[in-house]
Amino acid sequence: MSIDRAAVAKIAALARIKMTEEELDRMAPELNNILEWVEQLGEVDTSQVEPMTAVIPNTLRLRTDEVDADPKTGGNRREDILANAPVAEHGFFGVPKVIE
Repeated sequence: MSIDRAAVAKIAALARIKMTEEELDRMAPELNNILEWVEQLGEVDTSQVEPMTAVIPNTLRLRTDEVDADPKTGGNRREDILANAPVAEHGFFGVPKVIE
């Protein structure tokens, strides 16, 4: 695949990038070099390579999901929190209906 000056101008217009005449002339060979490199990547045999999401293996460090029962330092403070709410309904913040 080869990109000429007209194709570069069309791509620049679609991307809303203003380019001068000499920039258009300079960009065509650069884009052709990039496309040649991508075609070379297509020639590489990757049949023995497993798909991966990252270059290095990542594992999530998880912590235990525990609620602190002490009302001064942790959870179980629903009443204290809802005391600040303008409207509380059934143990939750009451909000006005948005969609009718």
